[in-house]
This record gives sequence, C-alpha cells and structure tokens, in this order.
Amino acid sequence: MNDSSPTSASAAPGAAAARPAVVLDVWCELQCPDCRSALDDLRALRERYGDRLELRLRHFPLEKHQHAFAAAQAAEEALEQGRGWPYIEAVLGRVEELGRRGEPLLVEIAGELGLDAEEFDTALIDGRHILIVDADQAEGKAIGVTGTPTYVIGGERLDGGKSQEGLRGRIEEIADRLLAEQA
Repeated sequence: MNDSSPTSASAAPGAAAARPAVVLDVWCELQCPDCRSALDDLRALRERYGDRLELRLRHFPLEKHQHAFAAAQAAEEALEQGRGWPYIEAVLGRVEELGRRGEPLLVEIAGELGLDAEEFDTALIDGRHILIVDADQAEGKAIGVTGTPTYVIGGERLDGGKSQEGLRGRIEEIADRLLAEQA
C-alpha cells in the first residue's frame, strides 16, 4: 500500500516545499501473526518521527495463509476509502479470526470502521486491486523478501519475522542518519 501512511504529508498550496520524508517500506501480510507483533514498533516509529518518516505498507501475501491475498486487496480498498491504517490495524488485530472466517470478516471490519462494506465486497469480487498487490509482491521478490514483516529503509533490508528484537532500534539508527544527511 503505497501511500497509506497517515504520516505522509503534502505541502499546502503556496507553502514552501516540505523536506522529503525518509521512506520505510514495510512488506507485510495481513494474516501474519508476526506482522501483528510489529504494530507496536510501527506505532512507535510514527510517534517518534511524524511526517519525517513515511511508512509505506507493501503487500507480500504468503501462500500458507489462505486469506492473505484477499486481505491485501481489502486493505487497498480501505486506503481508497481513506482509512488504510485503521483498517490494517483492525485486521492484524484479528489474525486468528481471519484464518477461520476469511472474506466475510474483511467486509465486517470495514462496516465496523464506518467504511462502505458493500463496496468492499464488490472490490473483492471484481478484483480491482489485484494489480497493486501483484506488483508489490513481485517487487518484494525481486529485492529478496521471503517473509513478513520485512523492512526496507535507505536501501537496507531488515528481516523481521520471528525476531523483531532490535529492529526498531536499527530502523531508528538508519532513519536518524538519513534525516541528518538531509538537514
């Protein structure tokens, strides 16, 4: 999900151009318990850096999770409806339930968040977001992503998965360096 970050900001018309944010691509899968565990780190990074760090969720649905591809498409629909991050966090918070219930849960969560659930259902049927998900997955494979979560910042790939420990600190080191170079 390329511009799903609530921390992405554009300069107001007539305002001085904003300094470009450091970009953190997060290769994620919405049926992945490890990605759910990474949410606290992502929230902390958004809190610390605000609009100086652009978080971009990138889709990498794994074959072992039956509903991951549909969840990625649903996340794109949530983005289109203006609630990408809240939807992503809600789905990740219910990973086990998604495994049991599948697509009906994705539509239900949309309704709970006040999104157009009927449009979600239609989007999952007509596949309007498949190309975005496919493109993210292909790019991930091309750069060596094999599991989720995987982070890319400043050209460096950091693999999460079972061991999130120390990753936020490493991301902060790289972000601080990149921001200092921009200054």
